[in-house]
Amino acid sequence: MNTSTTTTSSVLAQLSTVRAKHPVLSASTKALSTWLSTAGVAALLVLANHLMDDWAETHLMAAWLALWALAIVAIVVLRSVSRMLAQNMITGLNQWSAHLARRRADERLWNMAQADSRLMGELQTAMDRADEIGLPTPNLTTYMTRRAARMVHNRLYYI
Repeated sequence: MNTSTTTTSSVLAQLSTVRAKHPVLSASTKALSTWLSTAGVAALLVLANHLMDDWAETHLMAAWLALWALAIVAIVVLRSVSRMLAQNMITGLNQWSAHLARRRADERLWNMAQADSRLMGELQTAMDRADEIGLPTPNLTTYMTRRAARMVHNRLYYI
């Protein structure tokens, strides 16, 4: 690999990620939120049962009612927290995956350019023009922006 022709920042890395116009809960976000909420409520009930174990032997009905009340309160409280946590996790994973796809696309393009002298010449010309004016060239940037947006929109990136 010729280090004199490599670039420190890729065109795709300079692009902003495509964001949804309306934050709609997807099926994966709802499922993750449900699992997180269920795990939190279950952990809280197991802890409460463990703490009330000695007391519950003599006050069985009161312990049963207390656990049910705790379960209902935990469901109400953890519902919004788990939904927000699931949305953040899904968004973070999508951004990470899109970043990984952009990096892999850059690597594939660079490998193809090393094998094809015409493509390498076009990339060198684009990089030289970008260095001269200090910005990425509009044609290459427009093309790569549309391509990256299609990939992210159609989820054509792989982990």
